[in-house]
Amino acid sequence: MSFEELSQKLSPVIKRIAYRLNGCYRSFNHDDLYQEAIIHLWSDFLKGKLSDKTDSYILQGCYFHLKNYIRKVNERSNILSMDAALNVDENATVGDVLGESWACQDCREDLHNQFLAQSILNNGFNPREKRLLEYFSQGLTTRDIGKRMGVSHVSVVKMMRKVRVKSQKYLDKI
Repeated sequence: MSFEELSQKLSPVIKRIAYRLNGCYRSFNHDDLYQEAIIHLWSDFLKGKLSDKTDSYILQGCYFHLKNYIRKVNERSNILSMDAALNVDENATVGDVLGESWACQDCREDLHNQFLAQSILNNGFNPREKRLLEYFSQGLTTRDIGKRMGVSHVSVVKMMRKVRVKSQKYLDKI
């Protein structure tokens, strides 16, 4: 069995495992956990560890790998509470807590724009529109995007018009 067939067969269950684990550990995105499980699966496939294993054994291995991965990452990370830092000194500002590098106006504006773009992307677009934006961010032309998406370049232009309208509606609410 090829890796593509194996991953297609196990992918829905691995997605559910990643989603379930993400519910317990909010510091992770379930897509990131899914990708980590697929990388683990690919690594084991290349080493020949999966040739005589059952699906449930493989899935259980992915589950334990993700749990271990989460544990290791959580041990190395430090969680900073802005509220706790601000409560220590009532006169402290957010710039004081984040340091000089984040206190500049350009940094705050850039951070605000990144959060705004992420919020619009997560709340307003369907998967096809997100893929379209990803291709545009890679610098592809409308014709190249159309070829990759299996549509004409005119359809790409129309889809981008819809994306602009959706973005503008979201920006008008803010």
